Amino acid sequence: MREIFIYDHVRTPRGRGKPDGGLHEATPVELVRQLMVALKTRGNLPDDCLDEAVLGTVSAAGEQGATLSRIAPILAGFTDRAAGLHINRACASALEAVSILGAKIGCGMVELAMAGGVESMSRIPMGADGGGPHGIDPRVSSHTPFVMQGVSADLLATLNGYSRADLDAYALASHQRAAAAWANGWFAGAVVPVTDVLGEVLLDRDEHIRADASLEALTALKPAFAELGKSMGFDSLAMQRYPQVDRIEHVHTAATSSGIVDGAGLMLLGSAEVGARLGLRPRARIRSFITVGSEPALMLDGPTPACQRALAAAGLTAADIELWELNEAFAAVPLRLMDTMNIPHERMNVNGGAIAMGHPLGASGVMIAGTLLDEMERRGLGLGMVSLCAAGGMGIAMVLERVN
Repeated sequence: MREIFIYDHVRTPRGRGKPDGGLHEATPVELVRQLMVALKTRGNLPDDCLDEAVLGTVSAAGEQGATLSRIAPILAGFTDRAAGLHINRACASALEAVSILGAKIGCGMVELAMAGGVESMSRIPMGADGGGPHGIDPRVSSHTPFVMQGVSADLLATLNGYSRADLDAYALASHQRAAAAWANGWFAGAVVPVTDVLGEVLLDRDEHIRADASLEALTALKPAFAELGKSMGFDSLAMQRYPQVDRIEHVHTAATSSGIVDGAGLMLLGSAEVGARLGLRPRARIRSFITVGSEPALMLDGPTPACQRALAAAGLTAADIELWELNEAFAAVPLRLMDTMNIPHERMNVNGGAIAMGHPLGASGVMIAGTLLDEMERRGLGLGMVSLCAAGGMGIAMVLERVN
């Protein structure tokens, strides 16, 4: 199998996923187009060099569906030879897009490609694609009970003994780290300001971060999922699935859950041969990648087995990984991975995460992979792991090795 290289990556800032958010005016395809233009310009890429684009989106409906991944490269100035693929592996979609193209590059089917994702949550809200059978088909949910993610997060916390204080402390650190990263300019190399049709900047920085967050403010918030858990029966379903739990401790709040935002991210991937031909400098190689299934009602514990299998495939142990990046879907998720893999917080999400900056569902995987790579370069580290949990009970993980 050929080596798989990462040549570059970019992302938009994350805008609040509301009509008054900074990116609401920009369509999903426009977010992707601007990132493709940025990669094309930064790499001085020829118009006819791109073989394929794979994009992840969770709510692939309306203007955010169908041919987006096919049309965006053409709008960005590439020729029409680049094929497009639009995928949905829930929150793992963008990193799965990288994995798909990594496999094609490794097998010799693709030379140069772009992988990533987009989610405009202010324009296409969650559930706009209908929700799928797990939540709406009684025959499915009677076999595998559907538990909304917020209650699943509280179940994960309950099973592992994470207190409200544990979650609040983690969330505060996420905001503080993200604010410090922006203040120090550590995202500057990756973030592409988004402009409108007149060229005026719509947004040039993540707008979900609360630099003034305090523990007092976090502890004053009410649990976000207690009422839904009780009134909609999700608590009862969760306890039926996990009878060792006699009650769900509702400990997650809006502040310890990932923010709803708009955003897109892209990564330029290719073989060694195409890089040499086009004069591209490889920044990292992909050592391994894996996607696993986990129990659907709990659904948020997939990162541990995914990381374990990705390490085994790369011939590594957790102690070999110098920096970790995990999507902060809910605060209990990184706490669980740190516990099971014996990861100190000083190596996990060192520049904050989705709790502070937000989680544009289909784009987050490639965004955090890029954040990991940038920080590995800044610190001069060699090995990093990126991982996400995904709705329906899945986990994804990828090992990156920096190229000097």
